[in-house]
Amino acid sequence: MRVLFVCWGNAHRSPLAEALLKKARPDWAVDSAGVSVSIPVAEEIREFLRRENAEQYLKKSPEHLSSKRLMDYDVIVAMENRYRDYVLSLCPDCKNKIVVWNVKDPFVDRENAWKIYEQIKEKIVELAKLP
Repeated sequence: MRVLFVCWGNAHRSPLAEALLKKARPDWAVDSAGVSVSIPVAEEIREFLRRENAEQYLKKSPEHLSSKRLMDYDVIVAMENRYRDYVLSLCPDCKNKIVVWNVKDPFVDRENAWKIYEQIKEKIVELAKLP
């Protein structure tokens, strides 16, 4: 199984999801990307992953979605509808591969960042159950 997580900057949600799923399913190829990469991976993500004993799975730097071959993935998880739409603008044939999680951006909603990280963790647990 090949999974891609997509968010705005590949600095919070998608690298967190990538690292957690890599830990949960080392037999899967897991990746993440952003539609507008401009900042490094957030230090808060590192701290959360340390607590989950998954920091070693965190990517070193954000990657832009344009660097990915979208048709190569079995599942593309968009953190919001607008990222699904962006993926579809690049790859209309990816329509049946995309799942939208509707996860708020912790960069914008800093007050609830840890709740958002826990929400992502719960979704990863469910995703990891796929065959």
